[in-house]
Amino acid sequence: MSRWSLHTWKRDGRSLRRALPTLTVLAALLTTAAGVAAGAAGAVERDVLGSGGLTQIELTSFEGDESVRSLTDSALRDARETAGVRQVVADYSATLYAEQDGTYDLTSHTLTPGDDLPVTEGELPARLGPDEVVLPAAVQGTDFAPLLGRTVAFGYTKATGAASGTTETVRLRIAALYDPSWQADGPAVAYLAEDTAALLAAARAGQSTETFREKEGAGSAVIVVGHQNQVAAVTKSLQSDGFSASAVSDRVRNLPGLFGAADLAMRIGVLVLALGAVWLGAVRAADSARARIGQFAILRILGAGRSELRRILLGEAVLSGGVAGAVGAAVGTGLSVLLAGPLSGVLGLPITLPDALPAPVWAVAALLLPAVGLATGTLLGSREVLRRDPYLTARAHA
Repeated sequence: MSRWSLHTWKRDGRSLRRALPTLTVLAALLTTAAGVAAGAAGAVERDVLGSGGLTQIELTSFEGDESVRSLTDSALRDARETAGVRQVVADYSATLYAEQDGTYDLTSHTLTPGDDLPVTEGELPARLGPDEVVLPAAVQGTDFAPLLGRTVAFGYTKATGAASGTTETVRLRIAALYDPSWQADGPAVAYLAEDTAALLAAARAGQSTETFREKEGAGSAVIVVGHQNQVAAVTKSLQSDGFSASAVSDRVRNLPGLFGAADLAMRIGVLVLALGAVWLGAVRAADSARARIGQFAILRILGAGRSELRRILLGEAVLSGGVAGAVGAAVGTGLSVLLAGPLSGVLGLPITLPDALPAPVWAVAALLLPAVGLATGTLLGSREVLRRDPYLTARAHA
């Protein structure tokens, strides 16, 4: 880098510092995307995978699809006998509603090992009893906080014909309450023990529990294996046995929506920043050299070689890229930290400020790519102008 670069970069409005705003914006966008992706990934790793998701497999049943094995009791027994499987919990869905007081309707599900409920009051037991239920803290105008720990009567439907049914009552103790904004299975969900959830689902279908579990089966199931190293082998074995099986870790690590968009934007951003810096360097260097061709011609006549002029331009490029990268990385990091709160609400997972900091490799990319790209573009864009005869150029500008 020429010793004149800093002087020309600061003093001459036609220097390569004109590339600063565009490169700063690109570097900021890259750093912001990296921070958003890092925040989402950190929250998933800590709060989903860290809670046991690394050892879980999800089975899904598709009604009308004969290529996928239904999750009947006999099928789930086969799954339990698969080598490496420690636990199988089936999910049955029905509806609980207000038996007397209130107007709420709650979709009921089995509380499975994959449900990491954000409990606000009470304590979530290691295993729900058949007479226990976990409810949202408030839903449809009903506040369940005063009822925590008490046994409450709930209504459910028992089908008695093709289009008729009666209302039955089940008494359940409210063991815990969770944040209603957590809606992994939808809004207003009551979580029950597996046998209780199956009882309600069977009643809605007008069948005995045993018949329903063997004939209709569960909608889904969560399998827990002994160690995360066994997940791939157990998943493959279940798939070969006709089940629709997928590792929970695969599902949450490839979250759609904001997390996936940020991850994609981050990777595209690296390419755009690199190519943009090269293109901008080539265009700006050519324009800057043409605008100052008279000055450069005089320097050539006074003894400066093309290499010295090229070093001046390269110095301006490195200074411009370095400042753009530093400012862009700082602004992008600040934006990603500010977005931690809104992103927590979108994903339903708490994202801490350290989570929102971009990974070092992406921060370094935002810092270095503008300077490297702009310098590369400068080498390409200044060649034609610097090759001109200085005497002819000086005479033309005299």
